[in-house]
Amino acid sequence: MKMSTIEKVQEEVLVEEHVGLNKEIVLYNDDVNTFDHVIDTLIHVCKHTAEQAEQCAILVHYKGKCTVKTGSYDALKPQCTQLLEAGLSAEIV
Repeated sequence: MKMSTIEKVQEEVLVEEHVGLNKEIVLYNDDVNTFDHVIDTLIHVCKHTAEQAEQCAILVHYKGKCTVKTGSYDALKPQCTQLLEAGLSAEIV
């Protein structure tokens, strides 16, 4: 059975929307920031619970990096900027 042009376009749009949501803010380890600062910043900027923020801080410390937020680029950009302004090392990938 052949797909109609409308079905094909709808499928392509859905795929593009899904791909657009697959961005991540990755937080990297550094030798400057304290655990408390990282935790407080993740709670404030990324709306993590205290437990989530602590787990991310531990992962960053021991693994060197951790994904702290996922979503669309447009939604993540201001949060990543805030993390950078707070002195943390982060990027959107």
